[in-house]
Amino acid sequence: MNIGNVLFQLIMFLLLIGLSSVAFVIVRSALKRNSTNKTMERKLDRIIELLEKEKN
Repeated sequence: MNIGNVLFQLIMFLLLIGLSSVAFVIVRSALKRNSTNKTMERKLDRIIELLEKEKN
């Protein structure tokens, strides 16, 4: 085998792994952000509820 072919295949393999990793990280962070937003929303709803009770 030619050394150029080996290097090309190695670079393409690393590129494939890199792109897959980036896609995985983006999806994981998007899902985590959505979960964090729901948690924050629940906390804010609880604070609003307590403030309304205090007001009455």
